[in-house]
Amino acid sequence: MPRYDIRINGAARTIETSDPDQPLLYALRGLGLTATKFGCGLGRCGACNVLVDGQAVQSCMAPVASLEGKSVTTLEGLGTPANPHPLQAAFIAAQVPQCGYCTSGVIISAAALLGEKPKPSEAEIRTALDGNLCRCGTHVRVVRAVLAASGQEG
Repeated sequence: MPRYDIRINGAARTIETSDPDQPLLYALRGLGLTATKFGCGLGRCGACNVLVDGQAVQSCMAPVASLEGKSVTTLEGLGTPANPHPLQAAFIAAQVPQCGYCTSGVIISAAALLGEKPKPSEAEIRTALDGNLCRCGTHVRVVRAVLAASGQEG
């Protein structure tokens, strides 16, 4: 059975699968990393976003074989309850989550943005998060939280 070495949340992991096209999403959930959600399965909603070498990637569309030697970060790898990532803390402070289903993917997309542009404008935030769908309508609070996490008033 083929094996793929991937760094997941800072730890070296080996994924064994008979299907090299198996989506990363399924492998992550098989490892007990459940913050990454299955949304549409078509790469259109952003619920399954993870960071791959710092870039937001739809894990439902990323074959495990394509990630050999890469670094994957899920929401669980951004921070901890005792020491949350600034985005996680800002989302809590702004009371962003409603149902919470999209939150993981939104935070991951925002983390990718802040990794590239530490002080984005509101328009840049909205553009970066355009691929993340939220049926609860928390977009205004999301933008405020990302601005706050970047050290700007939200």
